[in-house]
Parts: sequence; C-alpha cells; structure tokens
Amino acid sequence: MMIKCLAIDDEPLALQQLAAYIKKIPYLELVGECQSALDAKAIMEKDIIDAIFIDINMPDLNGMDFIRSLSVPPIVVFTTAYSEYAVEGYKVDAVDYLLKPFGLDDFQRAALKVKKQYELQNAQPTIISTPDEDDALFLKTDYKVVRVNVSDIRYVEGMSEYLKIYLHDRKPIVVLLSMKKMEERLPNYFMRIHRSYIVNLKYIQEVNKNRVILDADTFLPIGDLYRSAFNEYLDSKFLGK
Repeated sequence: MMIKCLAIDDEPLALQQLAAYIKKIPYLELVGECQSALDAKAIMEKDIIDAIFIDINMPDLNGMDFIRSLSVPPIVVFTTAYSEYAVEGYKVDAVDYLLKPFGLDDFQRAALKVKKQYELQNAQPTIISTPDEDDALFLKTDYKVVRVNVSDIRYVEGMSEYLKIYLHDRKPIVVLLSMKKMEERLPNYFMRIHRSYIVNLKYIQEVNKNRVILDADTFLPIGDLYRSAFNEYLDSKFLGK
C-alpha cells in the first residue's frame, strides 16, 4: 500500500521540511512539492492524489479555500503557524492539524491518521454481494441492507470516503465505499469518466465537449485522466464520418 501525497507550502524551507518528512514514512509516496494551491490543482487534474499536506496561509488561494473548492477532496492534513485555524480545519473534515513548528514525531502521528482514513476508504464491507444473473447488488446504507439492480444505477458520485449512488427509480443512496472498489464491482457497461464519477453508459444521451449529458438536469464532467478511454468507447460506437 502506497498513499500518493502532495506537499503544499508557499515557504520554500517549510516545503522542503514537509517533503522530507513525507519521504521518511514508508507508506507515503511523495508525488509533488507545490508552492501554491494552483500548482497542486494542476497536478490533481492529471493524477489521482490520496492525501495532501497543505499550509493554510498562502497567497492567491489559501489552503482552506482550496479544499472547499474541491468537489471530492483527498485526505487532508493542514499545517500552519496560527492555532486559531484549528477549528476551521476540522470543519472541512481534515484528519489532522499540525501547528508549526512541528517535529517528526508530530508528523508521524498525523501520517498514521492519514493511513487509517485511507484504509477506511478502501475497505470492502459495504458491498454484500456482486452482480450475478439477476443483476442485483446488496449494499449497506443507514444501518440496513438494500437491494439495488445494477442496471438501475445511472451514475455514482464520489464524496470523500462515501459514494452517492443515483438510481433510475428511487432516491439516491449513500454508502461507505471507495470509488476504486465500486468500479471493480460494476459490469463493463459502466465507465469511470472523472475522479469523482462513474457513469452507466446506457444512460448517456449526449456528449458535449468535456461533459456527458444524461438528461436535461444532469451533466457529468469528463476528466483529463479518463478522456482517452472514453473517446475509445465513443469511437467504437460512432457511426458516420
């Protein structure tokens, strides 16, 4: 297990120290070092990031606002010299908050929280059964087990460690499960088109530039990381010049 991480801090020395600490943790993989949230966003559009260690006080876009701007943020650990931000940090579901200056022991404790959260997100207990001849899944939600016909799933939206499953004939249901595990369990007429969305290809009515349209009110973005595979699917179904 390797947890892919970004280190984000506008102060070069602080960034260097943060990156060095990440490299000391055997289950963390440092994907990039960023001096701004905008640099981090560019990386996250091209690669799947599991966790970020981010300073709050930065020019252009501060760490707190950056996390709030993400539809499905990764696991977050905030770093800052200002203790008054601690409460705000937990409001955006950060797993930990490191007050500068912090040492390796403090960082190791934060890294362990990241590891536990990552394991929780990638656990498999939510799906009780896999699709079979009768096209059924049983899912744990709200302390009960419900049956879902796979063909009735229109799309799946990732929300931190939860998934919101949108269905053809009833209200969406929310389950504790990772996108990766859900993607592995669904049949081949489902496709991951964005880090936050899996779509049932049978419900796509239109493809317009960088999005798919399921109906008049439902538009799903196509992420750069998934565009090539989706275009191959379109080419296989395309009729005409």
